[in-house]
Amino acid sequence: MGQAVGAEWVKLWSVRSTWWCLAGAMVVMVVSAVTLGGSTATNMLREGVEGARLTASEQVVSATSFAQFALVAPAMLVITSEYASGGIRSTLQATPIRGRVLAAKALAVVPVMFAAGVLSGGVSTAVVYTVLSVDVFGGFAVLPLHEVVRDLLSMGLFYALISVMTIGVGTAVRSAAGTLTVAFMLLMGLPLMLLTTGSQAALEVSLRMPLFAGLAFMGSTDNLTGGPIPYSAGEGLAWLLAWTVGALAAGHAVLRLRDA
Repeated sequence: MGQAVGAEWVKLWSVRSTWWCLAGAMVVMVVSAVTLGGSTATNMLREGVEGARLTASEQVVSATSFAQFALVAPAMLVITSEYASGGIRSTLQATPIRGRVLAAKALAVVPVMFAAGVLSGGVSTAVVYTVLSVDVFGGFAVLPLHEVVRDLLSMGLFYALISVMTIGVGTAVRSAAGTLTVAFMLLMGLPLMLLTTGSQAALEVSLRMPLFAGLAFMGSTDNLTGGPIPYSAGEGLAWLLAWTVGALAAGHAVLRLRDA
């Protein structure tokens, strides 16, 4: 397993796409967080709110709805690029136990995506605080250390889990276009479609899909539902883990049953 993880680690960092995707994630995160934070602060000024506080990291958590796809891309390429190039044959010859190959890819990606989430979240939080501290935005921004640390760690874990989920989807679907489509529908498309139906049953299903489960885990109160998600952070993490395990199980089943 150690050799398999080492091989996946080398493959992950030996291509330029990984660096470009991580840099793009940083940019998307900063821009999204500043935009959402500026909008929130402007609305608070317009309503004449006095003595209010705006935790900078909360705006970054809300921005994960948009920034998540920048980190889904490198996770997707970990598996789909090998199917596109035929490199998966060499990988399976080197590591014939297919479950070990999938586990190695996940173990190589998890620390990278966790660190990317924490780092991009930290930079975005600093930028949001700097921008929203000026008088034109009301100076509402605050940086309570314990809340910022909690938010950054939860963002890192969220990005790590959806990246592993994407690897599972990519292993089952095998094509980059198909993986990106399925990942988008799971993370954004289907939850929003269900949300707009107005059906209570559809709403309950939508709230337990990866996007809203992740937002509940991260404690977001500013999300696309228009209010707080009606269950605990622990339940949100449980749903997120369930989706991740389900995607990995589907990927493992296809990897075992089909030829490379």
